[in-house]
Amino acid sequence: MEPDWFDYAKRAQWLRAAVLGANDGLVSTASLMMGVGAVRQDVKAMILTGFAGLVAGACSMAIGEFVSVYSQYDIQVAQMRRDQAPAEVEGGDKEEEEEGLPNPMQAAAASGLAFSVGAMVPLLAASFIKAYKVRIGVMFAAVSLALVVFGWIGAVLGRAPVVKSGMRVLVGGWVAMALTFALTKSVDSSRMDWV
Repeated sequence: MEPDWFDYAKRAQWLRAAVLGANDGLVSTASLMMGVGAVRQDVKAMILTGFAGLVAGACSMAIGEFVSVYSQYDIQVAQMRRDQAPAEVEGGDKEEEEEGLPNPMQAAAASGLAFSVGAMVPLLAASFIKAYKVRIGVMFAAVSLALVVFGWIGAVLGRAPVVKSGMRVLVGGWVAMALTFALTKSVDSSRMDWV
């Protein structure tokens, strides 16, 4: 049990990066694999595409999070320097202010690692199933379950409403997967009309 005075804002800095990374890894990799599956039903093509998406996405999320949080850090440090002169006169505590600053490395590591964990769900779900329709069904079920679990974890760690968070993550993931599948399928069918 955590004390009543625990600062959830500090936890939110890395928790936001981790939840975003996990959801993005899960949804983007599943969407990518289902999109490729809409065009090519070969399990090898789906797995290779998913793995390439995992590596590229994890690197992209980590670098993007590092740059974003470092920019936030720089802005907050600059603001602290502007406020420093009045705080010194009033006896402000500089160490306490610096403690609340975001950590770019922590956010980048949380985001990249969480993306990889999320991306492994559809990869593992699809890896061992040869039949295309069964593979898509198992992948959809595994991703849906993982979306609910990630939403629940984020809500519990952040002390937010669990059902609302879980449903938001689940529905958002379904919409992303459906759009990717439908758009890829339509591009493939229009390509076939031109041939």
